[in-house]
Amino acid sequence: MKEDIIKNNLRSIQTRINNACVQSGRNLSEVKLLLATKTVSVEKIQLAIEEGYTLLGENKVMEAQEKHESFKNKNCQWHIIGHLQTNKIKYALKFADVIQSIDRMKLATKLQNRCEYDGREIDIFIQVNTSYENSKFGISPEGAIEFIKQVSEFPNLHIKGLMTIGLLSSKDEKVRDCFKLLKEIQLKAQALQLPNASFEELSMGMSNDLELAIQEGSTMIRVGTAIFGERPFPDSYYWNEG
Repeated sequence: MKEDIIKNNLRSIQTRINNACVQSGRNLSEVKLLLATKTVSVEKIQLAIEEGYTLLGENKVMEAQEKHESFKNKNCQWHIIGHLQTNKIKYALKFADVIQSIDRMKLATKLQNRCEYDGREIDIFIQVNTSYENSKFGISPEGAIEFIKQVSEFPNLHIKGLMTIGLLSSKDEKVRDCFKLLKEIQLKAQALQLPNASFEELSMGMSNDLELAIQEGSTMIRVGTAIFGERPFPDSYYWNEG
């Protein structure tokens, strides 16, 4: 049954997270599981919510907005984890609790302006391209601190953390270097004691590299396919992420 498969997958991922925490000497409560739900049906998401998983990460704003209507009373927290176009900001703010993909001043400025217009504030993560891949979004590691300083001046945007996508590689140390780099940026940013910024969250690690990410300080693991099953087409079919 579909229900049993998703429950078993959730338990499997949670066990891996717990084991990685134990092996790294970290408290189990320090690492949260965010469900990456792009293209996942409302029915499947409902099964995960019933198991107590209410952190939901979506890539596509309009798709997420439709799903949000189905879970208004489920106490879910909605994260945007995909590239956010400026013309989708007003729609994102209708449901998003956190935007993890802030990576350019144009986006941050327009988000601040819209928040002012709507009379609201929002939590954000700064996305950093720690793998230096042209196919991935994110501010460059070298430009991250200066970018963070500028974004911290926006009163309606509260920087809660950093996000990255690790290098897709079979060589663990190359993947680990991405996570180490994000941790280094976090420590530098925390030392600045900027307004509207706390940097307690590190969103890094997915199903194929979550153990490495936890070892290097991740507080939020993003997993989709390993829980809900393979999508019928590759990600590029639905939208271009890079």
